[in-house]
Amino acid sequence: MVGSTKTTVQNSYSNGSIQNGNNHLEEKLDEIRCLLGKSEGDLLRIVGVGAGAWGSVFAALLQDSYGHLREKVQIRIWRRQGRKVEKSTAEHLFDVINSREDVLRRLIRRCAYLKYVEARLGDRTLLADEILRDGFCLNMIDTPLCPLKVVTNLQEAVWDADIVVNGLPSTETFEVFKEISKYWKERITVPIIISLSKGIEAALNPVPHIITPTQMINRATGIPIENILYLGGPNIASEIYNKEYANARICGAEKWRKPLAKFLRQPYFIVWDNSDLVTHEVMGGLKNVYAIGAGMVAALTNESATSKSVYFAHCTSEMIFITHLLTEEPEKLAGPLLADTYVTLLKGRNAWYGQMLAKGELSLEMGDSISGKGMIQGVSAVEAFYELLRQPSLSVLHPEENKPVAPVELCPILKTLYKILIKREQKSQAILQALRDETLNDPRDRIEIAQSHAFYRPSLLGQP
Repeated sequence: MVGSTKTTVQNSYSNGSIQNGNNHLEEKLDEIRCLLGKSEGDLLRIVGVGAGAWGSVFAALLQDSYGHLREKVQIRIWRRQGRKVEKSTAEHLFDVINSREDVLRRLIRRCAYLKYVEARLGDRTLLADEILRDGFCLNMIDTPLCPLKVVTNLQEAVWDADIVVNGLPSTETFEVFKEISKYWKERITVPIIISLSKGIEAALNPVPHIITPTQMINRATGIPIENILYLGGPNIASEIYNKEYANARICGAEKWRKPLAKFLRQPYFIVWDNSDLVTHEVMGGLKNVYAIGAGMVAALTNESATSKSVYFAHCTSEMIFITHLLTEEPEKLAGPLLADTYVTLLKGRNAWYGQMLAKGELSLEMGDSISGKGMIQGVSAVEAFYELLRQPSLSVLHPEENKPVAPVELCPILKTLYKILIKREQKSQAILQALRDETLNDPRDRIEIAQSHAFYRPSLLGQP
């Protein structure tokens, strides 16, 4: 998606009002520096860990807003070294560069254009970390970003960071933060961590429970959960960078979520704060699960609005049911939570993946890490939620049969996605059969069951 030439943000929102841009940005930066106890001359160090589409855009948004205040803040991003850019991608990147005069001029000024010519001709192999320095994310080539300060040594990136932004998939979060913990053993100050990761993992011992990315970070590093927040919302990374109006919520302890919401807020990217960390993280993982099915339905019905709306009704009722198992009083599926679900089912890599599977343009044998898209987190989340909710120890009373059943028995779409994606027992067409099952109850019934029965299972979050 090609947007307009990037310009420095000149206005910012605070409590709904527009104030002078640069002065207000510096005031917001000074406020967060003061909260973190930074003295004059001591840089506020912000580092993104993981350079997927959203992680890269998030770092670029901060760089665009605060990068000119280099005497007060340093913004960097870490990604692994050595990932080669395929020749076909390099050819496409060359076309993108030449279609954007502002990007072309920038590269020429930086004496960086020639390497892209050489890569286009096949005389040079580009690396993902070097193109990221020029503002190109490997998972989002069509949307050039601002140049970024890229670090490939994890210890160098994080050892003195004040704010760490987790842009890793949930499948990599624990492993990477476990390594990070080695570099934080001698730390005196406690960093703030903002997790963008939308996925969950499941553990069956000693009791079945889920592990969210914020919990993974807490367990891997020992950083108090009060210092770990989650940010999510109805957004597509490329559209946000191109200044499409968007909003998000940052969730966690009040001490940090309110000042960080103000710090991150921009005229076209409004950030609210919320205390319900669990529901937002779980929904962040669940929406990826059901987005794959949404993509399948769209492809199999030739984008039938009716079929997609039927699917939406059933999948959201399953999401509500599942969150009532995990949280005693979950945030309602409304506002940004509902919008986040909607946009992910409508347009996102998981929905795209479901479409490509249904069309036969991708196969399950290709895995869930797709070139140019990155990790399809919904696949591992399908397995995690299914394995968790099939456990007999979590049985709930079936409303019609009046007997105990595993919670997954009340989630027919989740069951079908598991059979398609994990067991590979059924083809994509099975998702339509599940929707057209004559025994399928009204989605409202499932929601009423969730809201009227004592289904809450604290053990699912590893709580006593």
